[in-house]
Amino acid sequence: MSDLRLATRGSPLALAQAERVAAALGGAHPGLIVEVVVVETTGDRRTDAPLRELGGQGIFVKEIQRALLDGAADLAVHSAKDLPARTPDELVLCAVPERLDPADVLVGRSLAGLGPGATVATGSPRRQTLLAELRPDLSFVELRGNMAARLAKPGTAGIDAVVAAAAALERLGLSHLTAERLDPTVIIPQVAQGAIALEAAAGSEAAGLAAAISDETAMRCVTAERSFLATLGAGCNVPVAAWCVADEAGLLLRAAKVDEATGRVGRRTLRGDDPVALGRQAATELVETP
Repeated sequence: MSDLRLATRGSPLALAQAERVAAALGGAHPGLIVEVVVVETTGDRRTDAPLRELGGQGIFVKEIQRALLDGAADLAVHSAKDLPARTPDELVLCAVPERLDPADVLVGRSLAGLGPGATVATGSPRRQTLLAELRPDLSFVELRGNMAARLAKPGTAGIDAVVAAAAALERLGLSHLTAERLDPTVIIPQVAQGAIALEAAAGSEAAGLAAAISDETAMRCVTAERSFLATLGAGCNVPVAAWCVADEAGLLLRAAKVDEATGRVGRRTLRGDDPVALGRQAATELVETP
């Protein structure tokens, strides 16, 4: 293959991710010409409503997946956290390049710097729930729009701080805006946060090309987190979280799920070697004993 069409959203963050992937592919396959194809998604068009009202997880990827299925693109670049746990059978998650910091950060003020009853902007039920565990006095408002618009919110409209992903700020060269990096062992990240997911038609030449830039550790950890999500059958409108790391002892998975009846946050920390089995075990335990 001499040319590769790379499908992505058109946001500055998505384009920055696509450029990183294109550069990595060019380095791994000299002579490969990579064309970036911008696809507008439902999530990009509808910034007037909370994500949960638009269908939650998947609203930033369905049109991109359709471009693959229709042959309009060869490889898709997703923020891995946007990718639903279950995707079309014809497609495969073929690569996860090196993962950046999965943690959440506060922009505007640190947690200790937020006064009583301060207002934090985030549209994520996970972020709201886990932050409220630490600071029940906080108020939360929805937050949509591109990264630049969201990062401009602190100090306006009564908003004291916003929550963002550390990796997003790093990819945009905006890490200096971080007021506090939230401890990911406490504020457990969204499934696959900080990772880029590459998707292609199963068995395609594009999938094989992408595999050359995949990071084995990142792929195993993301697989464990996505197995957790798939077992629960949850999307980003349900407060769940998972973060997996690898060390000399194998995989360590931290997971959390909110019991919707009681509002209590159940947590598990488990070790294992099989990422799929590890994610499934964490989910099963949290369902059986919230």
